[in-house]
Amino acid sequence: MKRRQFIVQSLSASASMAVSPYFDRPTVLGLKKRKITILHTNDMHSHIDPFEEGRYKGLGGMAARAGAIDKIRGEEDNVLLLDSGDVFQGTPYFNMFGGKLELKLMSIMNYDATTIGNHEFDNGMDGLKYAMQFAKFPYLCSNYDFSKTNLAGEVQAYKIFKKGGIKVGVFGLGIELEGLVNAAMYGNTVYQDPISIAKEMVEDLRAKKCDLIVCLSHLGYKYRRPESPSDMRLAQEVSEIDVILGGHTHTFMKEPLLLTNDEGFTTIINQVGWAGINLGRIDISFTRNGKNVKSQGPIELTN
Repeated sequence: MKRRQFIVQSLSASASMAVSPYFDRPTVLGLKKRKITILHTNDMHSHIDPFEEGRYKGLGGMAARAGAIDKIRGEEDNVLLLDSGDVFQGTPYFNMFGGKLELKLMSIMNYDATTIGNHEFDNGMDGLKYAMQFAKFPYLCSNYDFSKTNLAGEVQAYKIFKKGGIKVGVFGLGIELEGLVNAAMYGNTVYQDPISIAKEMVEDLRAKKCDLIVCLSHLGYKYRRPESPSDMRLAQEVSEIDVILGGHTHTFMKEPLLLTNDEGFTTIINQVGWAGINLGRIDISFTRNGKNVKSQGPIELTN
């Protein structure tokens, strides 16, 4: 699809890594073999168009992303498309449309869910609520308490998706806002410890017999201070999260990290940079003997 045609379509609507058999949760009962493909993005920062100059010249752009997603959907039966936050802020498109264009384009691409990054608050709570109406997919965040804000009841802690008989539980985690975001922008939003909340989410999703648990994290990959909440710390301290799809630190990972914690559970962690330059892909096959993971690394989007 041509870039201009893709953007106009949205606006007019408003007027290989080696296979690793590391998973130990029981496989889906009654299935000889099933596969799910997880596609993911993070920190798009309102980059609708590809870069026209500089280090990333010719890379990125929503039209190129849509084409790559359509191609994969044509090849795979069960595809889950997820985003890890900071969709907003970074180009004049956000200043002009306040996030509406970004979310309408993501809706055209049939995203399944996103989480809330710190830049989603850049137009305040009213601005976020306004933009969210254009998303035809849920916002998932379990550690922000919006009960005393205008977003009460608008954000889900988690959602369970069923793809080809596979139950995938997806939940979101947001970074601490104090000191990072102007307090007037997030109002009465209450931040809760993501590590303890993640343990609750895992317990709930296991009780609902999810075959796969995925976290959309906007905590950041890792920090010099090990006590800071991060994807690395999350995987080390919370077992039973199969996949952590990260954001916030704009980390370009050449391939996902497989981290085995002290309890012996292995979590796959991935993040694909920023500005929509890459599309992440993780394939998980379910067999009678367990689950296998395969990733080809980031898919660079070129025009």
